Amino acid sequence: MKFLHTMVRVSNLDQSMDFYCNKLGLVEVNRYDNEAGRFTLIFLAAPGDTKRALEEQSPLLEITHNWDPETYDSGRNFGHLAYRVENIYDLCAQLAAKGVTINRPPRDGHMAFIQSPEGISIELLQAGNPLPPQEPWASMDNTGSW
Repeated sequence: MKFLHTMVRVSNLDQSMDFYCNKLGLVEVNRYDNEAGRFTLIFLAAPGDTKRALEEQSPLLEITHNWDPETYDSGRNFGHLAYRVENIYDLCAQLAAKGVTINRPPRDGHMAFIQSPEGISIELLQAGNPLPPQEPWASMDNTGSW
């Protein structure tokens, strides 16, 4: 058995692609528009996984956009996505500068949580050992839920 992808339904494709690609830094590796089914599938990979994703079609995040309007409840029932990152403080600072709320700041230098526009929790984990505590993260309170 081999993990292939996680699928997330989105209601606003432009907003979601801006979040996942422009803010979080994922890379689009494939797109499929189905006129008859009235949906678009977009497959994204973490920058460090793009070669493997193209060769093996995994690990991927599948963004599903149904063309006809639908309302999706909070993404919390989904659980969360998780990505290992090279420097959790730098990434959280970049995301905050782009308007992304850091729901659970990386106070411990190891873990943070953010949310997609659909409310799906995304866990960011520091590669290797946790970084030493650093301000403003060390004293920052949680925001919302994840």
